[in-house]
Amino acid sequence: MPDALARVREWAGQPVTETPLAGGLSHRVARVDAADGRRWLLRVLDPRVSAAGLGIPLDDEIANTLRAAEAGVGPRVLHRMPGALLLEYLDGVTLDARAVRALPGPIAAACRRLHAGPPFVGGFSVFRKLEEFLALCRRHGLRTPGGYEDALPAVAEIEHALAARPLPAVPCHNDLLPANFILCDGEVRIVDYQLSGNGDPAFELGDIAAEAEYDPDLTRRLAREYFGEDSPRLAARVRLNLIMSNVTWTLWFSVHHGLLREQAAAAGFDYEAEAAGKFARAVRDLADPGFGRLIDDVRGAGPGSPNPPHDARRPE
Repeated sequence: MPDALARVREWAGQPVTETPLAGGLSHRVARVDAADGRRWLLRVLDPRVSAAGLGIPLDDEIANTLRAAEAGVGPRVLHRMPGALLLEYLDGVTLDARAVRALPGPIAAACRRLHAGPPFVGGFSVFRKLEEFLALCRRHGLRTPGGYEDALPAVAEIEHALAARPLPAVPCHNDLLPANFILCDGEVRIVDYQLSGNGDPAFELGDIAAEAEYDPDLTRRLAREYFGEDSPRLAARVRLNLIMSNVTWTLWFSVHHGLLREQAAAAGFDYEAEAAGKFARAVRDLADPGFGRLIDDVRGAGPGSPNPPHDARRPE
C-alpha cells in the first residue's frame, strides 16, 4: 500500500491521505483524499489471491475492470499502476442484503448493462471452479464441511440439466455479494471484478439470490426482471445456479482459510463459519421436495417431452 500511495501522490502532484475500507476479503482497498478535495478509490491487488486460485490473474482482473467501466457499470479507471488501480470513487450507498432484496429491478438492470458490454477476458464455469477448489482442498488436506462430497452427485445432475439448453455466455461479475453493489443517484453500479469472466447470466442472477438470501418468489421475480418474461424454465435455471453458488463458494472460503491464513486472520472474518453457512443452505435446497421439479423445468421435461421426468432422488 505505501508504494501505491507514493505513485498516486506523484500522479496527483499533491499530498494524499488514505482511509482503509473494511469489507474486502482478499485485496486491499482504501479511499484516497487529495489536498484539493478530490477523492478516489485505491485497489491494491494481492498476487497471493490469484496464485491460490481464489481470483483470476491480476492482468485479467484489471482488463475486465476497464471493460466494466466501458459498459457504464463499473467505476472508471483513472490510473493503472503495477498491481494496483486508482478508480473513480463512487459516492453512493453500499448495499446490504436487505437492500438487494428490496431492489430486484435496479439490480437486474445493472446486470443487463454489464452483460451487454464488451466481452471479458477469460471464461467462467461454476462447475469447473468447484472442481478446481475441490482439487486444492484434497491436495492440501483442507477442511470442508461434513458431508460435502455427498452433494457432488446432485451437482453433476444440475450440470447435466443446465447443459441441455445452454444460454449464450456474457461478461459476468460472478461474485455479486451485496457489498459489491453501490447505489448512486438511483442507479446500481458494480465493483470488484476479482472473479469475472464470460459465463452463464443465470449464474450471475443465482449468485445474487444466494448472497442476499432471496426466497423462491423473489428469485423468480429477479429472473423475470432480467429476462423480461415469466418463464418457469429460466426461473428454475436461476434457482439451480443459486444452489451452485452456495455449493461452490463454500469451498472458496475453505481454500482461503486454509491457504491464506495470515490474510484471513487480518480480515477479522470467520471463513469457516461462512463456509458452513453456505453449505447448510445448499443442503437445505438440495433436499427440498421441489428440487426435482427445478431439474425437470430446466430440461423442459413434461408431458410429451423426450426427457424422462426426474426420479426424485436427493442427497440425504
